[in-house]
Amino acid sequence: MTTEPNRADTGASVGYGDLVSGIAGLLEAARRAATRSVNSMLAASYWEIGRRIVEFEQRGEARAIYGKELLVRLGYDLSKSYGRGFAWRNLYQMRTFYLGWEILQTPSAKFEFRVKISAESLIRQTPSGQSGLMPVEAFPLSWSQYVRLMSVKHPEARAFYEVEAIRGGWSVRQLDRQISTQFFERVLRSKQPEALIARGRTTRELDSEPAAAEIRDPYLLEFLDLKDEYGEGDLEDALIRNLERFLLELGAGFTFVARQKRIRIGDSWFRIDLLLYHRGLRCLVIIDLKTGAFTHADAGQMNLYLNYARERLMMPGEAEPVGIILCADKDEAVVRYATGGIAARVFASQYLTNLPDAETLRAQIMNTQRAIRLHPPTPRSGHT
Repeated sequence: MTTEPNRADTGASVGYGDLVSGIAGLLEAARRAATRSVNSMLAASYWEIGRRIVEFEQRGEARAIYGKELLVRLGYDLSKSYGRGFAWRNLYQMRTFYLGWEILQTPSAKFEFRVKISAESLIRQTPSGQSGLMPVEAFPLSWSQYVRLMSVKHPEARAFYEVEAIRGGWSVRQLDRQISTQFFERVLRSKQPEALIARGRTTRELDSEPAAAEIRDPYLLEFLDLKDEYGEGDLEDALIRNLERFLLELGAGFTFVARQKRIRIGDSWFRIDLLLYHRGLRCLVIIDLKTGAFTHADAGQMNLYLNYARERLMMPGEAEPVGIILCADKDEAVVRYATGGIAARVFASQYLTNLPDAETLRAQIMNTQRAIRLHPPTPRSGHT
């Protein structure tokens, strides 16, 4: 445990603030560089795995192991040694990755990696008169970004997003936002496409991600075979752990199931902050913590979790899962119950009589926040 130094002495040193900020910048840059290096190796490995799967199929050796059956068998064998990152769905993505991207050698003997598109698309000009595809280094994006790009059906749009993500240094979050808001289609319809593209390359504060977030990328954790609970934020972690302890000691029939449970819905990864089971209700209780004001997006995400729990986690004979959204703002706390497909009358008569009321949970959050301000949690470097 480190002790707080005498800031009156160190802070008075000339240029000490510059020293701290300089070292912080160095470490942040080093972490990003290390993450990019691993991501590049991950993408290269997955593309090569995809190539080998396709070539195996093309040689006719898969006659007795058709389509999904081959991937299921291969995934089973690989997962025994290399973890669940090689389940058949992941292998299918690697196969798709190889079929959708190509490596080309330039006249200068350098290698380029880019989306496979038609010859007509390759010579299509942008409004600035430059080619729509600029040379890029091999595997310049993260695997999470390539997975998101694979969800774009049209090759021309996919190539556009790829190029802009590289030019603009987009994070996964920014790439997802641009695809979700149909940035490519908006550029095609715009009377001033250059101005729109320039604005698209501007990173908003909400889109930026610290190096620690990049390191926690679920695909990266799978590739490195690291545990799920890697480096969660100390404040959020302290809140959810204290709430977990409070609920389990409440004597209301709660039992612990999982914390920071990672789930995959489609091509996206999510983490359920706390998953409990209520013995009286015989149902799963999903708790999602947000450090900020409540939004409709929070409710939408919880409904996503409830649908997943209903389809994947419920056991026969159990009641419908219920969700609790906790929004811990700086000076306020909001508690919302999410019922999913439960009828309002049933929820009021059965669930609410067994679950703690919203005011009790709100008061507990506020008390925990005050305690954390007085005794901040010790920062953790992560789990191994």
